[in-house]
Formats: sequence, C-alpha cells, structure tokens
Amino acid sequence: MSDTITQTADGLDTKWKVGKYEFTSRLLVGTGKYATFEQTRDALEASGCEVVTVALRRVDLEAHSRGEKNLLDFIDPARYTILPNTAGCFNKEDAIRICRIARELEIGDLVKVEVLSEQRTLLPDPIETLEACKVLVNEGFTVMAYTSDDPVMARKLADAGVAAVMPLGSPIGSGLGILNPNNIAIILEESPVPVLVDAGVGTASDVAFAMELGVEAVLLNTAIAGAQDPIAMAHAMKYACQAGRLAFKAGRIPRKRYATASSPALDF
Repeated sequence: MSDTITQTADGLDTKWKVGKYEFTSRLLVGTGKYATFEQTRDALEASGCEVVTVALRRVDLEAHSRGEKNLLDFIDPARYTILPNTAGCFNKEDAIRICRIARELEIGDLVKVEVLSEQRTLLPDPIETLEACKVLVNEGFTVMAYTSDDPVMARKLADAGVAAVMPLGSPIGSGLGILNPNNIAIILEESPVPVLVDAGVGTASDVAFAMELGVEAVLLNTAIAGAQDPIAMAHAMKYACQAGRLAFKAGRIPRKRYATASSPALDF
C-alpha cells in the first residue's frame, strides 16, 4: 500500500509551468538569513526545490576579485533554476534595474518582482509593482509578481502580462501563515496565470494549507532559514508541500455543522 501511495504522490501533476519554464517541485526556496553558505546549500537540497530565489542586491558580486566565494558559488546552476528577485527595492526604477542586471549576468529572464512600500511592514507597493511589471513584460522578461492578497491587484497584474501572481500569505518573515484564505481563493478563481503563495509561512502546516487551497506552489525563506534546525525544517516543508497538493487533488469532504456516522445505521 505504501508503494502505491508514493507512486501516486510522485506522479500527481508532476509538472507545472511559468511562461516557458516547467518544473516538478512545487516548493520554491529563498537563500537569505542562513548562518553559512554551506547551510544554504544543504537546506536547498533537503527541500527538494528546483527554483531558488536570490536577492541580487545582497550578493557580493565583487567577492571573486578578492579571491572569495559568494552565494552563487553554492547554487548549482545545472540543478537549480535561479530566480533573481528584487528584494530590498522600494521603487520601480530599482526593481527594473536589478532585473536588467540579472539578464546581463546571463542568469536568465525569469524574475520575481517585488517593490516594497516601507521598512516597517515590508508590504508590497501595488502601484510601483504594477508599473515595474509593465516595463519588464514589454522587455521580454518572464515576470513573477509578488503582491498583496488583493484580487483586484492580482487581476491587474495578470492583465499586464505577468507569468504568475504571488499573493502574500502574511507579511514577509512574520510566520503568521495564511491570514486571508478567502482572498487567495478568489484570486485562484479569477487568475488566468499560475498563483503561488509567497511570504508569511511559519511551519509545515502553513505550506500544506496553502497547497490545499489549490495554489500552484509556495515560495518561502525565513521559515526554513530561521528554524532551530533549518535542514530538518526543509525536509518538513518538502513533504508538507507534497501532502497538501495530494490532498487538494484528492478532494476533501465538505464541512458540515452536524455529525455523519461513518458506520452503517443498521445492524447486519
């Protein structure tokens, strides 16, 4: 029986797409806040992810000139798709510039755009985000747009041509989980492009819950990097993502106010 379950899980909707890119793993993992580059490498491996996000503003691109290594030396480009993100950008000009640098470095044209409003909440600035996405889509980038859990803004981003919308579960690094599942459900109903939950995950159950809502994938960072044992948590996130997806496809029972007996009502 266990072999059957494993085969079913491994073979269930194994591919999903963002633009021209196709992936198997539905867990995307960030690279910030780890104690060492080696720990980053090991956590990525444990998570089973294929897409690794990198904040280019925080990569020491001059390290090699000093005979040192930087983060990119610990991410195998033959194994992972690097997703440059614009973390730390607070206006559209900076976000656009970072994406153009990623292209110049030949990392690729798949980018995650996030333009934040201010330091205290790190909530996305919807107007600046939308404007940045319009420019980058016109320049041929495959844009994954980090946004609020507002269905109207998600629709506007999709209309602007982004390849995926990424509503937050809760504020970045908060660990609060999915605060507004109803809005995520509305975005899923309306979106013509893949929907991923990004930000706010605290533990494995948050990932499973997000996947059970029907999102294509989950992106997280702090929940692994900030855990007491990041490697163990990376394993937990991997299995939670798989379990949540399998549960979504299996179809949960409806919620009811009163009990329904699971045994026959009459004796034999």
